[in-house]
Amino acid sequence: MNSTSFLNPMPRVVAHRGDSANFPENTLDAFLSAAKLKIDVIETDVHLTKDKKLVIWHDPTLERNTNGKGTIESHTLDELKKLDAGYTFTKDGGKTFPFRAKGVRMCTLDEALKACPDERFNIDLKSKEPEIVDEFISIIRQNHAENRVCGASFHLSNLKKLRKKAPDILTSITTVEVIPKVLFRALYSNKPFKRKTIFQVPVEQGPIKVITKDFVEKMHKKDAVIMVWTINDEDEMERLFSLGVDTIMTDNPRLLIKVAKKMGLRTEE
Repeated sequence: MNSTSFLNPMPRVVAHRGDSANFPENTLDAFLSAAKLKIDVIETDVHLTKDKKLVIWHDPTLERNTNGKGTIESHTLDELKKLDAGYTFTKDGGKTFPFRAKGVRMCTLDEALKACPDERFNIDLKSKEPEIVDEFISIIRQNHAENRVCGASFHLSNLKKLRKKAPDILTSITTVEVIPKVLFRALYSNKPFKRKTIFQVPVEQGPIKVITKDFVEKMHKKDAVIMVWTINDEDEMERLFSLGVDTIMTDNPRLLIKVAKKMGLRTEE
């Protein structure tokens, strides 16, 4: 897939942390498997290490997925590379650990972009340190990946800095921008958005139902893109696509590909 941009062709299937149902999440193994499935986008996360390198990982800590302890930010990249990133992966409730001691390691953003040169990436900047934005931009520029990535973050300061320093790189809008700053205001205003708007939202946010037919229709009139996370149920996938959402993020890309093909949103490869 040699995509010309992150949004062209419109992504339908986003592999959440790669093919994370079958491989240790956020590892090259998971990314390469997702690429073989011909998914549209790989969703992933980056942290800034102690020595200011961008390493791919979701949690701020190491215990859930590795044999290490402590935070990402308190370790150097060399220290993180020594950990077993497949240590806790199991598909049978902990009876077996098929990737333990098999050499699965954490990877850098640079390594992921190089290993998957034709893939689009949605990248969540997890660290609060302001240096993460400059390092992110630097890695994207070095790999000439400006057109195939979208930056995301739950830290609004990261997004503001990224938009200012690299306006050519797409960003999603974060939760604090959606509710209440954007969601309600956008529904009752006919003014177009100032820049390309990519919603990356859950179906519901607390008591607020975010994804409704009315919301989807009104946001599409503003040329916005609606990406929903993280859906693993087949019926819910069909319901959301029927409402008109553009993109679904999932831990089970094989199932989502099947649903998208069934609904005519993806052609047979």
